[in-house]
Amino acid sequence: MTGFHFLSSTSPEAQETFQSLVNRYGQTDLDKANIIVAIGGDGTLLNALRKSEGRDIPIYGINKGSVGFLMNSAKYDNLDEKITNAESVTIYPLSMTATDINGIKFKSIAFNEVSLLRQVRQAAKISITIDNIQRMDELICDGILVATPAGSTAYNLSAHGPILPLKSEILALTPISAFRPRRWRGALLPSSASIRFDILDPMERPVSATADEVEVRDVVSVEITQSLLTKTLLFDKGHSLEERILKEQFAW
Repeated sequence: MTGFHFLSSTSPEAQETFQSLVNRYGQTDLDKANIIVAIGGDGTLLNALRKSEGRDIPIYGINKGSVGFLMNSAKYDNLDEKITNAESVTIYPLSMTATDINGIKFKSIAFNEVSLLRQVRQAAKISITIDNIQRMDELICDGILVATPAGSTAYNLSAHGPILPLKSEILALTPISAFRPRRWRGALLPSSASIRFDILDPMERPVSATADEVEVRDVVSVEITQSLLTKTLLFDKGHSLEERILKEQFAW
């Protein structure tokens, strides 16, 4: 296997692995590589996904970080053999368009989730529209998020949202500390859904929107659809992402 592009976090352990692998396999420029190897935690893998946004180049992660749900084992002996035998999975990111109080639009891609969060001590007030039909005129909460199946075990799970099977073609709409309606626990939406959040009273109750790690402050509206992009992740044989998501549902 040739054409590796190695990308690493800044931690000493990840940097040591990075140097060892570059010395062994060489470093191919990103635009000429046929495999990206991300060394670190899930944040490093998300960074690799962003850097390769224009290409569906497979990405293989090596866990040298604190969180590594999307990563493979920290062992990297016989890397070329591992990648040759790896199982691939296709993921479908979300496309976010956020408009701020000045009318400026920001576009970004999210592979895990798009989340809205209050910026001040006061709860946010948000209306929810799905496919041009207003489904909730006012949600009072700390925030709300939309998660992909691949991201459903991340922030979504911590917010008590459901874990989604990888091939389910479903999105999780999950409130974060909902105050009114207090008993609302969210919804499951088809991946084809067009979702819009409008911020009520954005000056007194400001809200930020974040697509994975890209944050936009003081938004007035956020629109979310499934992106036309696809990305491919590689996992060690017998340790696919689908298997990990299934195991997570039986974890205590």
